[in-house]
Amino acid sequence: MALSLSSLKSSRRADPPVILLYGVDGIGKTSLAAEFPDPIYLPTEGERPPSDVDPPTPGTIESFDDLLDVFGELLTTDHDRKTVILDSLDGLEPLVWKATCRRLGIASIEEAGFGKGYVEADTEWNELLSAVAALARAGICVVMLAHPEIVRFDSPTTDPYSRYQPKLHKRANALVREKSDIVAFMNYRISIKEKEVARQTKVAHAEGGKERQVHLVEGAGFNAKNRYSTPDHVTYKKGGGYEALAKFFPAPTGLREAA
Repeated sequence: MALSLSSLKSSRRADPPVILLYGVDGIGKTSLAAEFPDPIYLPTEGERPPSDVDPPTPGTIESFDDLLDVFGELLTTDHDRKTVILDSLDGLEPLVWKATCRRLGIASIEEAGFGKGYVEADTEWNELLSAVAALARAGICVVMLAHPEIVRFDSPTTDPYSRYQPKLHKRANALVREKSDIVAFMNYRISIKEKEVARQTKVAHAEGGKERQVHLVEGAGFNAKNRYSTPDHVTYKKGGGYEALAKFFPAPTGLREAA
């Protein structure tokens, strides 16, 4: 059907968001994700929730096809799940590479040479992100967890500096951030203060480190973004994290109600 100015409609989306949530170790990424409505927890090898949360899970994701199969089942069968938690993207990345290698008939992602293996892996990443988008359109929120790494950022407008970003290959990092509605970075609120220890001698020390914040807007020290009218950050208090965030985006309805 050809596009026509006579059939204009609203471009506002009512889908729940696709969220990339990363942050420093032990800050509560999984705990926050588990607060989302009716979650299903999909861990990769070595990942598990903290002892005081117990989201239901079908088991550990051991291959890229395993994950796509679960997504397919979530899209085509009757269930009561409203949130998918993928833990973690950096744990999934080796499985993505294995799928790429199997498709290309090579033994390792480096065997393609000159970075071509990582370019080829865009196919699998895009397949994954298309499935994630389909879940969101069906009324299911997707929260993708990731660990952080500190990298040098060569800004074209300032001197180089270091910042946090999700721990993924740069191509996958860019793809996932582009396709996410929210990229949220969790860290502790820390302030640096100076103390005079001798005449004309001051030393800097950190204070705070107990208040946890979810950053939703890009800062000099981290990647973040959102497609909603959120504040720069919200304070995370365990048990109240979803409530603090949910006022800014459409709530997941789940497949049954969305159909």
